[in-house]
Amino acid sequence: MTNSILIFPLLFLFAPIALTTCSLTLDNPSFPLTQAKDMIRDFNLFPERTVNVVEGGLRESFGDKKLVEKKFMFPGFVDTSGAASVDELGHHAGYYQIEHSHDAKMFYFFFESRGRKTDPVVIWLTGGPGCSSELALFYENGPFKIEKNSSLSWNEYGWDQASNLLFVDQPTGTGFSYTSDKRDIRHDEQGISDDLYDFLQAFFKEHPEYAKNDFFITGESYAGHYIPAFAARVNQGNKAKEGIHINLKGFAIGNGLTDPLVQYKAYTDYALDMGIITESDHKNINKRVPVCETAIKLCGTDGTTACMAAYLACNTIFSSIKSIAGNINHYDIRKQCEGSLCYDFSNMEDLLSKQSVKEALGVGDIDFVSCSPVVYQAMIMDWMRNLEAGIPHLLEDGIKLLVYAGEYDLICNWLGNSRWVHAMEWSGQKAFGATADVPFKVDGSEAGLFKTHGPLSFLKVHDAGHMVPMDQPKAALSMLKRWMKGSLSENAAELESIATSM
Repeated sequence: MTNSILIFPLLFLFAPIALTTCSLTLDNPSFPLTQAKDMIRDFNLFPERTVNVVEGGLRESFGDKKLVEKKFMFPGFVDTSGAASVDELGHHAGYYQIEHSHDAKMFYFFFESRGRKTDPVVIWLTGGPGCSSELALFYENGPFKIEKNSSLSWNEYGWDQASNLLFVDQPTGTGFSYTSDKRDIRHDEQGISDDLYDFLQAFFKEHPEYAKNDFFITGESYAGHYIPAFAARVNQGNKAKEGIHINLKGFAIGNGLTDPLVQYKAYTDYALDMGIITESDHKNINKRVPVCETAIKLCGTDGTTACMAAYLACNTIFSSIKSIAGNINHYDIRKQCEGSLCYDFSNMEDLLSKQSVKEALGVGDIDFVSCSPVVYQAMIMDWMRNLEAGIPHLLEDGIKLLVYAGEYDLICNWLGNSRWVHAMEWSGQKAFGATADVPFKVDGSEAGLFKTHGPLSFLKVHDAGHMVPMDQPKAALSMLKRWMKGSLSENAAELESIATSM
């Protein structure tokens, strides 16, 4: 939730504000771009291109086709597990031209389920804003794990074990997604959710065999903004019978930024609880909270300049904590950042920049943009908007929501997420609040605490930071399987498994 959420998930993420080098004034247009670049360096990512706006489009012409899709196999991949080949498993990569855009082409990976084709379709959105979903694909919940030499091996806890899995590079300009028209760079959730809706319409038109499957939206970090807006857009399209009906059953937000007004106020409490700051620090930093609150409220009504003011004012809360904490990894407070970097995801960038890989994926001359500072900056006015506001309507329509968070993440901490979930006004608010936390068990061991009432669930994941599927892959896969089937309880999952085998 601060100025560099990626997103990572995913990324997620937030980079701390350097108050000693950046002037907190509205007449400093380079400020958000500077913070975006800091965020990218936190992940040891150094994309050559800052955004994929390509004059004349892709040099390899695809004519008038709206779809460019091919089955692919990563060069050099060797399967030592005895599993089916990559080709047999139906791995796809390609582009869809976004219908209601000027010239946007959105890139994606699609991995058919290792179980059944009737398994749910799950889409994953990484945050940033402006970070590629390949971050999650290779380091969190995709079919592969990337090794230090940029080779690939199977991920036994990939979410394709239980779903037909989509990873999308969005917003346009991120990853391999591109446009020839700068007007396709989005500045708000309306534009982003409309593009994603058009993407899904194109996907299900090309793959009608999956259109009747249950559909779930998932993601991480700044996707706490994307996901509720996208879910609402799908629900709206279904009700209006705009196109192909999408069988939306639920949406899940991992360590996300959703309601800034609640979540920024939780920073100091979380930091105090975890021993990052002292009581005196807590009292002093909290003096900044009223200004942050006022600015966020003005952003919600006036927009534009007020939203920039909120971005600047509120992020001083986080940067103050960071200045006290020192070299702590704000994605996982158990760790120190390695040098000036918190993680090293450069192997992914190396892999996707290889010409042989680009040829296998069919991306032509497009460069891979791991995280785009241009997309990040374009979304600054969106940062402090409250995306919780549309969620109650979805819950009342019976669409499930799971909010989960690793307990050691500072940037989008579990406490702030828990507070906005509990504060959300809907018909089940009181009953949800009165529901007791119960252990989330995996193979008999406690992996977290959760509560559920009706369509709403909240899960605090033990021994995990910002990227839950990376830190606790087995628990994350169990979470997905159980939630999609209707209950996070291990006992319920066992009964389901028995019933399925009979």
